[in-house]
Amino acid sequence: MTTPSGEQRYEPPPSVGKLGLWILLFVVAALAVVLGGIYFT
Repeated sequence: MTTPSGEQRYEPPPSVGKLGLWILLFVVAALAVVLGGIYFT
């Protein structure tokens, strides 16, 4: 919900969002490596 006063709630700092993005990217890359290893063996 947005309030008329412009108050924003539950907004994470940019650093946390960036860290989460890097973690997600690492997980996707690791999954790709594992699946690639399974398919190519």
